[in-house]
Amino acid sequence: MRFQPLANDTFLRACLRQATEYTPVWLMRQAGRYLPEYKATRARAGSFMGLATNVQYATEVTLQPLDRFALDAAILFSDILTIPHAMKLGLDFEAGEGPRIERPVRTAADIERLPIPDPEVELRYVTDAVRMVRRELDGRVPLIGFAGSPWTVATYMTAGQGSRDQAEARTLAYRDPGQFADIVERIAAVTFDYLSGQAAAGAEALQLFDSWSGSLAPAEFERWVIAPTARLVERLRAEYPDVPVIGFPKGAGGKLGAYARETKVGAIGLDETVDPLWAAKELPRRLPVQGNLDPLALRAGGEALYSATQRILDAFAERPHIFNLGHGILPDTPIAHVEELIARVKGGE
Repeated sequence: MRFQPLANDTFLRACLRQATEYTPVWLMRQAGRYLPEYKATRARAGSFMGLATNVQYATEVTLQPLDRFALDAAILFSDILTIPHAMKLGLDFEAGEGPRIERPVRTAADIERLPIPDPEVELRYVTDAVRMVRRELDGRVPLIGFAGSPWTVATYMTAGQGSRDQAEARTLAYRDPGQFADIVERIAAVTFDYLSGQAAAGAEALQLFDSWSGSLAPAEFERWVIAPTARLVERLRAEYPDVPVIGFPKGAGGKLGAYARETKVGAIGLDETVDPLWAAKELPRRLPVQGNLDPLALRAGGEALYSATQRILDAFAERPHIFNLGHGILPDTPIAHVEELIARVKGGE
């Protein structure tokens, strides 16, 4: 499928370690509940999954922040748990409670029953949305596709929900590492096909969200975060060498250096707990970094937002940098603060 050439490729140039006229910016959850137009579309959809699985609605909410703000990339509206949904594990989102998986995977019998979905069939609504968003963007900015990383998806599949310490997954990984490896490998195989499908449909960059990587001890982090990610990145790069892969191992802290070096991601996302001055010194030279403003500073606005933003811009002035948050925009964030942030990033360096 042919698409219009990009009018603004600043984000992609930063990912590819090329010079940019300013620091590009996009924001995690830039399509979300802080926007009245998003809430209106979500109400029409009737449920979160009704929104995420409807190609027209997903396209609509993906584009909403681009129509409002001078952002340098769009990110497809979807969820990191689409793969468990495709595996028929009974995914649902309860208001105020987060995602729930009705049939957790905890035993060898559970693993044996896991279907291996074909993303072009069970997840066709995602690749169709990628195609529609690319058409509607008409070359304005690049489109980012994404998936949950195998470790993080496995934590939900074993516990049936999110948790503070991922004890269910960590215990299974210690007690029966072979069985847990089987779960992770099945997720990774589908994730490769899923991300490849997004790239083939028109995604110009890919992000791997490892939202729960921070709970692992160093050896476990190496086994369950770094190793599966490295294999995915290697395969994706071989098939789509021009599509950068951004890794976002939230909570990794001091393990970020090993993650960057060993996974060979094209860029690395930093959460808000990472000192940007430390990251600028310790991460591989010239590796593009993405982040890492505290979402609470964005919500607060004013001097807190100004100083935190400037500190990040100054820290990463000597390497490729994509401005973003350390996590997603909070639902009660004032729209004016988002406008203020983008103006500061693009005009205040």
